[in-house]
Amino acid sequence: MRSRSLWPYLLIAPTVAGGAFLLLYPLLKAALISFQHFRMGELIRGGAAFAGLANYRELLTGAEFWQVLLRTLGWTATNVVLIVVLSTGVALMLVRLRRGLRLAVMSGLALAWATPVIAATTIFQWLFQSELGVVNWLLVTLGLDSFRGYTWFANGTATFAVLVVLVVWQSVPFAALTLYAGLTTIPAELYESARIDGGTGRQVFWKITVPILRQLFALITSLEVIWVAKCFPQIWVLSQGGPDGATTTLPVYAFKIARVLHRYDLGSAVAMLTVVILAIALISNLRRMVRS
Repeated sequence: MRSRSLWPYLLIAPTVAGGAFLLLYPLLKAALISFQHFRMGELIRGGAAFAGLANYRELLTGAEFWQVLLRTLGWTATNVVLIVVLSTGVALMLVRLRRGLRLAVMSGLALAWATPVIAATTIFQWLFQSELGVVNWLLVTLGLDSFRGYTWFANGTATFAVLVVLVVWQSVPFAALTLYAGLTTIPAELYESARIDGGTGRQVFWKITVPILRQLFALITSLEVIWVAKCFPQIWVLSQGGPDGATTTLPVYAFKIARVLHRYDLGSAVAMLTVVILAIALISNLRRMVRS
């Protein structure tokens, strides 16, 4: 009887061990490098010397790291707020649509979600191209002649805005479909009772929908914080952190340090600080979710 109860765990043990290795080894390796003097020479011949907290001290005493950190926080907050708000609106719309139209909208969301990141980023490059881009053509057609030949990727604010649109477009489908699934679990009788009592749509949303789905909202927010904060391919393909560092976030900053300066130790330190910051934010959010 005891061996039978252990059998399911033995079956999943190889998968769990393999997944743990793939997740933990890169993390532990990066943590080790962040405490070493690890540059091009050490990468080729090995024998990296222990540097203690020197790499972290160099980062935390420099102004550039704090500028990138503030930009990353602003980038994350902007995207997550837009994603959660738009996803909530889309989910509420799906509940009210007829079956055929709802299926069509959900299929479109699934296709957008399934589009590969690099492919979607390349499409956005074409859309916002200065001379032949659809966006500039549409804006000029609407009478905004100042956008004729406008170079979106030469201006930091414009590039930041394009990246926000791209990431929000990629993220809304998952959050919207998840929230829609949560909305379908709320008994219709609760909404009917609230309307009979004279509750408005806003009151029903804040008094019934939000409290019931509070944990789901917290979970989606946590997942989107992770997704947005670690965004790298979109930023690198579209702008490589430019112009003038206007779109350089912590993952891009870590890659640029390691790739351009060959400071693998400093890049690993940036990556580990990113992990610590995300862990603190997510643990506090998950604790509130569990308490609620």
